[in-house]
Amino acid sequence: MPPSTSQDRFQARVVGLAITVLLVYALFLIFRPFAGPIVWAALLAFLLFSWNKKLRRKVGGRPALAAMLMTLGVTLGIVIPMALIGVAFASQASDLVKRMGLLAERYRIAGPQDLLLLPPLRKAAQWMADRLPVTVDEIQRWIVQAAQTGLQYAVVNSRFVFLGALGAFVGLSLMLFILFFFFRDGESMTRRGLALVPMSEERKRSLVLHLSQVTRAVVYGSLLTALAQGALVGIAFAITKLPSPVVFGVLAAVASLIPMIGTSLVLAPAAIVLAAQGRWGAVIFMAIWGVAVVGLADNFLRPMFISGRAEIATLPIFIGVLGGLTAFGPIGLFLGPLVIALALALLRFIESDGRAEPAPKASRRGA
Repeated sequence: MPPSTSQDRFQARVVGLAITVLLVYALFLIFRPFAGPIVWAALLAFLLFSWNKKLRRKVGGRPALAAMLMTLGVTLGIVIPMALIGVAFASQASDLVKRMGLLAERYRIAGPQDLLLLPPLRKAAQWMADRLPVTVDEIQRWIVQAAQTGLQYAVVNSRFVFLGALGAFVGLSLMLFILFFFFRDGESMTRRGLALVPMSEERKRSLVLHLSQVTRAVVYGSLLTALAQGALVGIAFAITKLPSPVVFGVLAAVASLIPMIGTSLVLAPAAIVLAAQGRWGAVIFMAIWGVAVVGLADNFLRPMFISGRAEIATLPIFIGVLGGLTAFGPIGLFLGPLVIALALALLRFIESDGRAEPAPKASRRGA
């Protein structure tokens, strides 16, 4: 082959690779603002795939009609209830901020260093100092540091909160719009994507089945468990007449995604406040509820959904939660562990596939 021909082919490949990289980067920039709606739509379409398939058969194989009915069902069964919870959260959060402002004005709290002027916090700090090897000054320093960290986080993320509240309707509408097309064309999109994977059809089916099981396990095991624990914590706050049960229920649902800490991040301060108020019956109830009911939900629901299909060590989950939050925002609390679970599942699939390959037969030599 002449050298000029080889050089031309090499240059064509380099140019083609450069154009491909630029196009992929441009697509990333285009789709990045819509990452949240796209991810949620893809997850919902994947989780409801079997329902969509059954409905499509019942309506005579009309994919557009089935997709429209499925999108309507998601709107009525998921989006509207979550929107109502969001409205209740915003209302109770506003009420909580007003209460905090009135308390700050009443006890002349000018900054975090004055938080121990609040009777519940002062009593709680004194109660801890009497029973633990710490002083009131050390507790005050911890409270100040925690309050300052929380304020800094709130300031940094305030624009996301504002934009989230301002664009909630637009985001939900966009998610439902994308979801309709995933319901209608998702199966063909998947087939076209798999056609690009350089594997045999049997290995492709095995890989898709493996990753599908892991995705369902992580989604159901994390998301549904978090929703259940958040609801149970909110019920406990309502029973003990603590303020803003919806707010702290949502916070508990988010905290339940954090390994080793979980809902104790919300339940422990609540128990301390109840103890400072002298409501020991409520403290005992909160402790029993947290261990026997909320803890049971975690120990029962999560293993039931995961059941050995997506076993991940604590450290990768912790890194997934924090890294996902940093990389993707609030959705990263859920998306981070899912990405890590899928990556580990893919590595296990490759490893098991390599072990399953038969060893090459040794060539026979003449005796």
